Amino acid sequence: METEQPLDVQWEQLLDSIGSTVGKRPVDLNSVLFLIGVQELGQGAKHFSKEQKQDLMHIGICKILSLSGYYEFEGRDADGWPHWRLLTPLPAGDLLTQELLLKIHVLEYFKEEAS
Repeated sequence: METEQPLDVQWEQLLDSIGSTVGKRPVDLNSVLFLIGVQELGQGAKHFSKEQKQDLMHIGICKILSLSGYYEFEGRDADGWPHWRLLTPLPAGDLLTQELLLKIHVLEYFKEEAS
């Protein structure tokens, strides 16, 4: 029986894998959330404004947390940007706890994308 690797090892492997795919290894969680947002937007790689980059990170957060029922996809606006509705408030916690929750969901997102 295969034992699951520690979260930090899985995270580093994911960053390496993304780096191999896109040509540049993401530096942090925000970079990965941005890439998920771009993927979910579905308009390909292009130049985004600072505000659009923040919106893309929000899309990434909504998408990954939808895996646990925190958010629900509502649809796309006239420009094709996805919109999400909060269903369940996120658990209270400090920054490290929230980062851990997001990393677990990011790993799950990529496992689902690969299957």
